[in-house]
Amino acid sequence: MAERHLTYFVSDVHLGLQVKDASKREKRFISFLKSIPVDETESLYLLGDIWDFWYEYKEVVPKGFVRVFAALNDLMDSGVKVYFFQGNHDIWSYSYFEELGMIRCTQPHLVRIGDKNFCLGHGDGLGPGMIGYKIMRWAFHNKVLQRMFSSLHPRWAFTIGTGWSKRSRLAKNEEYIFKGKEEPLYRFCEEYMKKNSVDIFLFGHYHCLTDVPVGNARLLIMKDWMDRDSWIIFDSEDGSIKIH
Repeated sequence: MAERHLTYFVSDVHLGLQVKDASKREKRFISFLKSIPVDETESLYLLGDIWDFWYEYKEVVPKGFVRVFAALNDLMDSGVKVYFFQGNHDIWSYSYFEELGMIRCTQPHLVRIGDKNFCLGHGDGLGPGMIGYKIMRWAFHNKVLQRMFSSLHPRWAFTIGTGWSKRSRLAKNEEYIFKGKEEPLYRFCEEYMKKNSVDIFLFGHYHCLTDVPVGNARLLIMKDWMDRDSWIIFDSEDGSIKIH
């Protein structure tokens, strides 16, 4: 068997978001998962917001997405390691993904792949400023508040969660324009490099395809899946990065 040398990255599929053709988007994502060459692929990184709203209870998880999980399980059964990050839409994953065999990562996650140092994450809340968003993010991650939310009947919990998703920028089809060096995420990268050696920063969240230099490193931001498939492949054999 040939050595596995490919690493795939994907983010912001927003499965379940009833915008454009949600069913077709799920089928496209499943086709992508099935197209990954397992004999050549070392790992797949899910960089957050794969689900538009995910909330699991201790004994109950959201219905649906069976074929997505089946495709992910097929990859893992074939020896592909699947890593996942919580995004701001699928924060409330507690243990189910790990029970399936996925590996949870927390941003910023520094990992060496081949001869490159990658800093990975969803990208939300990184960098200076954004006080209001960071307070909201803290509340969503707070264990006490999570337990309180879990006390709600799922009918009400999912009505609230899906209603919040429908008010998001993505649901309103508002395109984000990355502001370059003024962006908090860019400034995060600059500060992070002062203490860490990084070749590639790779995030999602902003939904705008971005490829800019940060010092000697490269900052990549992935596009969402609303209009087309979107993923990145790193080949550790030749050090190349392919953006789909």
